[in-house]
Formats: sequence, structure tokens, C-alpha cells
Amino acid sequence: MGVAWGILSTARIGARVIGGARETDAAEVVAVASRTEASAQAFADAHDIPRAHGSYEALLADPAVEAVYIPLPNSMHVDWTMRALEAGKHVLCEKPMDRRPQQVARAFDLAQRSGLVLSEAFMWRHNPQAARLRELLDEGAIGAVRLVRACFSFMLAGDVDVRLDPALDGGALMDVGCYAVSGARFVAGGEPLSVAAEVVTGPTGVDTRLTGLLRFDDDVLAIVDCGLDLPSRGELEVCGTEGRIVLADPWHCIEPRIVIERGFAREVVEPEPADSYRLELEDCSAAIRGEREPLLGRADALGQALTIDALYRSAAEGGTVPVG
Repeated sequence: MGVAWGILSTARIGARVIGGARETDAAEVVAVASRTEASAQAFADAHDIPRAHGSYEALLADPAVEAVYIPLPNSMHVDWTMRALEAGKHVLCEKPMDRRPQQVARAFDLAQRSGLVLSEAFMWRHNPQAARLRELLDEGAIGAVRLVRACFSFMLAGDVDVRLDPALDGGALMDVGCYAVSGARFVAGGEPLSVAAEVVTGPTGVDTRLTGLLRFDDDVLAIVDCGLDLPSRGELEVCGTEGRIVLADPWHCIEPRIVIERGFAREVVEPEPADSYRLELEDCSAAIRGEREPLLGRADALGQALTIDALYRSAAEGGTVPVG
């Protein structure tokens, strides 16, 4: 039977997860919670969800809910992940889980003690485009990897937004830059040894633009950049000893397309389009049913948090800092 999911918030991204659940028998969204009964019921009615709860606590007490998806503001991720685990629920926590590695470790410690599945929701990693990229790199399609360039930005409309609130762990790196960090780590196949970052801080005190240089084993370098005050962009480029690979839509994967260039030769690989949110739910649900380990577990989430923490430390202190 499919895993019964509850959504802890009426955030817009929840609609994409609901859409993914409708495409699979592995998961079913059976409940949603908001801070008010009216808000929860309106969301439930709009998305044909059978149960609506007027508080997050009420959803966690619902015996019909096996697993919880948490798309709350960044600063609330670990707190409600811990509460969900304590209530006996498996958790898929929206990215980024936290900017503090020790908090991420606490959450996974509790999940392990409780025998529950916990995964960080980087949906792009579940898409066939990412899997095909990994295959090409492992096959040596462009030789040995030397440089990675990853970016994600958009122009935030208005001055009032949770992504601009320092109390909610807002900022460009936490909102979209974490994808670029995830992409660089994925391509490099390990964790960075050191990072250096430059940041532009907005009026509210969060980073509105950030660039980072990451150094990995074997002298692999990665350049990441992100912004809330830049045109919409999302790219992933991998340069190797024999060519380069470019993904023009690495994060949303709406039009998956991998371009491979070797000298004057150019090859285009078009992976089958697929709903990343469906695949994410299927992966987590399979782990809950004991069929396999989740694609993104403790090691990946902790590596992500360690890198984000190091980038913020470098931006604050200046210069290169070690990761971890």
C-alpha cells in the first residue's frame, strides 16, 4: 500500500508535492495542517485532501498519517522534524534542512534511534537527468573533472518576503544557492576541503547575492553563485580534461537536456522527462517500506550543511576557511 503522507504547512511548494503524489501509487497525501482551521480547510478543499488540521500538532497526532513532508520556513525545519520524529512519523524535510551542521546531526541521530526515515528534499537529485549526468561522468565522457560551475538566481518581487527574514534563516544561499552547492558536491563526488565566499548583504541583513569557490580532492574546483536580485538563471557546467558538459535546466528539470562538447564535436542527450517530486516521494516511500535506503540520507544532508556553514563563515570572516 502507498505511504500516507501529511503536509505540515500550506506553502505553495506543497502543491507540487501533491501533484507528484497523484502520479504514483507509492504515496497518498491524506492530510494537511496550517496554523488555522480555515486555512487548512481551504487548502484541503483546493487540492482534494481528505483531512485538514488547524495546527501542526494536530497533524502529528493523526494516526492516519505515516510520514510528514515539511515545507516550513528554513529556521523551523529541524524543530518540526524533531517533533515529527518524536511523534513516530517519517520525515521528508524541504531543503535546506539547516545551516547548522550540529542541528542536522541531531535530527538524524533521533531518526536513527527511532528507526524512522529522514531525508532532505532536493528533488532535482531524483530526476533521470541527474542520474544520466552521473553515468556520463563515471564513463569518462569528458575525461577527469577539473572545474564545476553552478548557479541559481531570480529577481525577488517586493521587499516583504520570508526569504528576506534573517529570523527565518532567509537569504540567497539558503533559498537557491543550496542547489548550486548540491550540484557542485554531486559532480565532484565528495565533500569540499575548503571554501571562500563573497557576499552582498541586503537591507534586512540576509545575503541577497553570494559567490563561492569550493576546493575538492584532486584539485577539483567549483564556482557557485546565487542571488535574489539577479535575472532568472539556473545552470550547471562541468569542465573536464577532454571536454565539457552543460545542463541548462539542472534544478527544475522541466526540459532535461545534457550537452556534451569534445573539441568541435557536440552531442545532445535528452533524458526522459519525469516529475521530480513524484520520484522523490517514491524514493522516500520505498525507504519507509524497507525496500531500500533513501537516495539522500544523513551523509548528504550533513555534507550540505557543513558546506553552507563554511560559506557563511568565509563571507563573515574573509578568506578561505576549511569545511567542518
